[in-house]
Amino acid sequence: MTNYDTNPFAEEEVNPFADGVPKGKGSGRHGGGAFYTTNPGSAKLSPLPHEPHDRGTTVDIALDLPKDLKAKEKELQAREAELKRREQELKRKEDAIARAGIVIEEKNWPPVFPLIHHDIAKEIPIHLQAIQYVAFTTWLGLIFCLTFNIAAVTVAWLKGEGLSIWFLSIIYFISGVPASYVMWYRPLYRATRTDSALKFGWFFICYSFHVLFCVLAAVAPPLVFKGKSLTGILPALEILTYNPMLGILYLIGCGFFTIESLLSIWVIQQVYMYFRGSGKAAQMKREATMGAMMHAL
Repeated sequence: MTNYDTNPFAEEEVNPFADGVPKGKGSGRHGGGAFYTTNPGSAKLSPLPHEPHDRGTTVDIALDLPKDLKAKEKELQAREAELKRREQELKRKEDAIARAGIVIEEKNWPPVFPLIHHDIAKEIPIHLQAIQYVAFTTWLGLIFCLTFNIAAVTVAWLKGEGLSIWFLSIIYFISGVPASYVMWYRPLYRATRTDSALKFGWFFICYSFHVLFCVLAAVAPPLVFKGKSLTGILPALEILTYNPMLGILYLIGCGFFTIESLLSIWVIQQVYMYFRGSGKAAQMKREATMGAMMHAL
């Protein structure tokens, strides 16, 4: 007996998401024979990625107008012109200082804590460097002598020689070290650097007092210096009679002052020989005469 479909126009129910499609509701023409249909969309598709975007942020795009660019260019040109003007002004001042013979002295000595300007190798002529080095040695020697004098007088004070001599030794050091630099060493340094006759003359006057002080300190007569405030030969001989150790300490100080005196005498002789041989004496007389005339006028 032949089976007929109840509704030949009815569509079969198909699951499009299944890998294999089950048999339809209807039995089909072949009488109960099951049939399957394939799903062309059965392959799994990956979802498309979302477009990256952030609605909460804004992007500023700088749009420089031609007028703004011209304004910035003019500002840069004005700054460049100002820098050039300052450089020219500075160069003009440096040239004027150089023509006037003024040297800008930068403090560079001692290296640890610069207090003064000092550069013999670069600023002093070669033929005067030896004299300048020895003069510098005498200035350092004076500092050493006065320092040793404080130490010896301090021991004498502790041994009962009185507090006044200790205060005097401090005064010698405080007044002697800066005064020696300002009064005679710096004038000699500038005189040898600039070859100035007047500075040489000032050096001779002040350095003569320095030599006289060193000679008196090596002797330390009681008429000039009070008590035992200086380690001279006379206080040393007196102290040796009752305190040999302190007397030897004073004798060592006397030896330092003696060496300082001899070196200082050699320096003033060498500078004077150069001063006379180079014709600076006559030049100093002419400059002094001209200065007196100008002052009188």
